[in-house]
Amino acid sequence: MPPRRGPRYTQEDIERQLQQILFDPSSSSEGLEQLGPIIKQIHHERQQDAYLRTLQVVINAKNAEIERICSDTYQDVLPAIAALFAIQSYSNDLRDKVTTTLDISVFQVARASVERKRKLVQAKRALANLDEAIDNLQAGVRVLNTLTSIGGMIQQRKYWSALRSIDDIQYMPAGLPAQAPLYHHTLTCLPSLREQIKSAVLAQNTQWLLDIRNLTKYVGRLALGSMRARSNKWKVRRERDPLLQRAQVGSAAETVMYENHGHNVLESDELQVDFKPLYQSIHVYTALGSLDELRRWYRESRSGQSELILQASMQLSSFTDVVEGIIGFFIIESHVLRTTSNFRSPRDVEELWDTSMQRFASVVKTALEKETDAASFLHVKEVLLDFVIAAESYAYSTQSMHMLLQHLFEKYVTSLERRYGKRSEEIIQKDDLQPFTVKDAGKLEDALRSIWLAEHKRDALSRSAFPAHLPWSNSFPLCCASIRDFAHRSHQFIEGVPLRHHSVDELLGKSLDVLLKEHLATSFIHQLERTTQLPDLAQIIANLEHFEGACAELEHSLNVMREAQRGDTVRITAAPAFAEALTRARARLADVITSELDGFFELNSYEWTPAQKEEVPSIYLTKLVAWLSTAVDSLQLKGEDKEQLYQEAVAHIAHRLMEFLTDETIPMMNENGVTQISTDVGFLETVFDDLGHEDLNHSFAEIQSTITLALSDTVAEVLVPAARKWKHSHVDPKHLQVMLGKLSKYGATLRDPVQRARADRRRREAEQIGRMLSGEGS
Repeated sequence: MPPRRGPRYTQEDIERQLQQILFDPSSSSEGLEQLGPIIKQIHHERQQDAYLRTLQVVINAKNAEIERICSDTYQDVLPAIAALFAIQSYSNDLRDKVTTTLDISVFQVARASVERKRKLVQAKRALANLDEAIDNLQAGVRVLNTLTSIGGMIQQRKYWSALRSIDDIQYMPAGLPAQAPLYHHTLTCLPSLREQIKSAVLAQNTQWLLDIRNLTKYVGRLALGSMRARSNKWKVRRERDPLLQRAQVGSAAETVMYENHGHNVLESDELQVDFKPLYQSIHVYTALGSLDELRRWYRESRSGQSELILQASMQLSSFTDVVEGIIGFFIIESHVLRTTSNFRSPRDVEELWDTSMQRFASVVKTALEKETDAASFLHVKEVLLDFVIAAESYAYSTQSMHMLLQHLFEKYVTSLERRYGKRSEEIIQKDDLQPFTVKDAGKLEDALRSIWLAEHKRDALSRSAFPAHLPWSNSFPLCCASIRDFAHRSHQFIEGVPLRHHSVDELLGKSLDVLLKEHLATSFIHQLERTTQLPDLAQIIANLEHFEGACAELEHSLNVMREAQRGDTVRITAAPAFAEALTRARARLADVITSELDGFFELNSYEWTPAQKEEVPSIYLTKLVAWLSTAVDSLQLKGEDKEQLYQEAVAHIAHRLMEFLTDETIPMMNENGVTQISTDVGFLETVFDDLGHEDLNHSFAEIQSTITLALSDTVAEVLVPAARKWKHSHVDPKHLQVMLGKLSKYGATLRDPVQRARADRRRREAEQIGRMLSGEGS
């Protein structure tokens, strides 16, 4: 602190004080006491020269005044002069004394003052240094305390406070000199502290992700449960309101009426998921400028967790757990995406979802490959449907899931095909092929309700007398019930499933066709191969006829049902398969009848060269006709079917009779033997006329015409094309040639010239016919 300055004297002040001190008559000490402080002050103010000049001026003035006075009063002045000289001497002595003393005193005082000032300055400098040192020590202590507290903050997970403390150290060191080693050392420690914070945050986030992974399935279970409750509630409401029958869960109508839109499974009474660690890590990494690093770590970690949820293979028993894990995982991802900004990319989430859905669909399809239990398919469908609804509620794409549902429906229908196909095969295999009998109107109504039948046939049967023998056997209503159950289960599966109607109807139609064609129709064909009894074959024909008609009725019934569901048209194309099976059944029945007829023909006792002509028909033919009429008329067949059987049987009889005449194992025959065949044919024509089947006799036209022409003398007409076409159209020249040859051979063995001549003529006629046939063949 600078020394305090006294008042500064002007020339007038000094002169006035000297006048007062030197010439004050009241002063007894000649003013020396007053002069000391003044001289000291003058010395202190360094005004010695001004003081001496002023003093000299005063002296000169006084000398001049003395001389003036003395010139007037010299004598009076002499004492005064002496006094003045004395004063002058005293003044000079005093001045020298004052000057010397004053200089010594001033020097001593000034040196002491300077010394004190130097010591004071040194003390102040030391004090300032000490204060600075104390301040630096206190700042260092604060920095060290802050550094120490940062570790505690990290342990207490107060990461943001730790970052604030680091910023305080870096930007506001609180008096710590920038060049201090401690400050530099502290700054070098800050990056490692930030890394410690990052590591701690990352470790906390890793533990949080582990906790989230453990909660994922529970989150998914709550979400699927919520969707299931929502579906059940809507189902009840839809059953009460016919106008809502076609509205599904997630439709506009259901969405409007849904009362719990704000439900969040992550913040519910059952579960509270804490996302604070994630948000804190985002905040900290953003402050550290390392948010991209956290994004990459989080993306890779979540991608790895998604792969852990869905393994390369899966059992259907764990399907629910897998679905819960997937939907829980992506519900959390949706929440993170919605509650953070610029952290989770929507594209990353969508790509992760698409990848997971592709892997999920592939794993599910693999698991379904060997599955045959329809109940398992239904369980997968129910869980998958809840999964689709839940995913759509969080704005995830479910196109791949719809394709998976379509594939699941195909596998389910295929499973039903095998199941109901096997059941139908067993029904047909165990069928006793007896007409279905009902004893009262109630059972008749139940029987008619369980089958597909044209309305007019249904009305006709409803008026039957009891006990009523229905035209089908037990297998028809049982198979109809099985098919109805198959269709019901198929529709039950697609109820509430957002599948394309065209694909569903097409698949349903194909599946029914497979069931009807490959199982029912094929089973009937196998049954035909095992059956040899005519009534059983007739019953199979009746069953096939009703199944053929049932295809159209089944198609109509399904279309009515699908129309109520806004579906497309279902096409059933199995009717031709039953028609083909029906054709084979009729052929099989005809084959069995012809086989029986062949047995009768084996009993023939023809003599081909008898000496006498027989006028009575063969006994085996009477038995044959009696059996044929009884067998065919007793069959439960339609009139046209019986007529067809008669036609085929008569054609076969005519063929066998013609074979007798043209058989190469019979070398010759005479006219009596040929006439026996003609007699038998006449007998057959008479019998069939009596039975009311006169139209069947045209089958014998060839054999009768051939026999008549062969025994006549007009064989040459056959050689004329016009005559052969108009008069002998029923005659086969080949058969005529064979008969003529056999007759000629027999005639050649006789001795009668007439018979031999006739035989020779017939031989020539046979040769002419042979040449004609050869010419026509060339």
